[in-house]
Amino acid sequence: MKKELHPTTFETSITCTCGTVYKTWSTVQNLKIGICAGCHPFFTGEQRFVDTAGRVDKFAQRYGSTAATRRGKPKAASVTASA
Repeated sequence: MKKELHPTTFETSITCTCGTVYKTWSTVQNLKIGICAGCHPFFTGEQRFVDTAGRVDKFAQRYGSTAATRRGKPKAASVTASA
């Protein structure tokens, strides 16, 4: 077996913004994540809008509107018939 084939692993803690801490092994030490199974709407059953830093408001201030607009007509898909 080759020496130094596998990366170095560390016992690490994964910390979510909600405060949940998970202990595991990883090649990266002390990970910080934005959403986990403890606070994700799919697992909690509640629908809520997650906007931690006002990103939508910052985008709206910077670029005007958050609504998407269509420019021009969509291209027609070309269909090739093989017979």
